[in-house]
Amino acid sequence: MSEFVHGEDCTVDDDATVGYGEFDDPTRVGDGATIRAGSIVYGDVTIGDEFTTGHDVLVREGTTMGDDVLVGTKTVIDGQTTIGSHVSLQTNVYIPTETTIGDNVFIGPSAALTNDEYPIRTDNGLEGPTIEDGASIGANATLLPGVTVGENAFVAAGSVVTEDVPPDTLAVGTPATVQALPEPLEGANQIA
Repeated sequence: MSEFVHGEDCTVDDDATVGYGEFDDPTRVGDGATIRAGSIVYGDVTIGDEFTTGHDVLVREGTTMGDDVLVGTKTVIDGQTTIGSHVSLQTNVYIPTETTIGDNVFIGPSAALTNDEYPIRTDNGLEGPTIEDGASIGANATLLPGVTVGENAFVAAGSVVTEDVPPDTLAVGTPATVQALPEPLEGANQIA
């Protein structure tokens, strides 16, 4: 097991594992964390204050998270990933290696982000999506490798994003097309 360094007022359920694997760098978790049963957080992970998991979460090595991050039940973060502050990843979200997520981002249940353009067929390297500050991703949406969802953009539930989504727009459909953001959806998320 890797070393586990944590701040004050942290709760780790008995059958959660923090610091899994043998890594040179410890797992670091800030103040006020709650890590629930069945969750596994690898070594070489750095997490800010007020981190909360559901049950059966997996956070792989090389992941960095800011403050006030919620990781829902059965969500997988496959490592080498950067996640900002005030982020809500709902139940069963998949975040692949080489993904960048900004601040005040919401990702709905069962959203799937991908990082391999042609799985197994070619070796072009891995490039996860980039989700900029204030963006929302609806339930069951799929983001293909290398796409950027712009600041304060909104991806509708069930959409398949194959191209970049400009800031302050709505992406909807399969494949997703970009539309003006309806007035009720304008502005940034306030997840704090």
